[in-house]
Amino acid sequence: QVQLVESGGGLVQAGGSLRLSCAASGRTLSNSRMGWFRQAPGKEREFVAAITWSTDTTYYSDSVKGRFTISRDNAKNTVYLQMNSLKPEDTAVYYCAVQSKYRVAVNPSGYDSWGQGTQLTVSS
Repeated sequence: QVQLVESGGGLVQAGGSLRLSCAASGRTLSNSRMGWFRQAPGKEREFVAAITWSTDTTYYSDSVKGRFTISRDNAKNTVYLQMNSLKPEDTAVYYCAVQSKYRVAVNPSGYDSWGQGTQLTVSS
């Protein structure tokens, strides 16, 4: 079982930037896919971005494409989400998750382990 711990959330003004981190422990991620999801109050959890660890293939939702960048650090077993040009509608709790077997990247039900989440608030 992989343990995931997110960090880096906070309060930022619209147009600003922030980087989220997700540190993984428990096993190697070499055959995994890592994803970022977010959930705003009263809304369903939605896909943000994902990365396939072994190939560096990335996936993004249309709402963040061009503004957010997902990346990974092998040595630190950590995945990052660099968020630029933030908008108030990006406000949500952000979760990282891991797939031990490759499934559809955008579907939260395809992920096996989740972090506790980190809050991002973007003020207008």
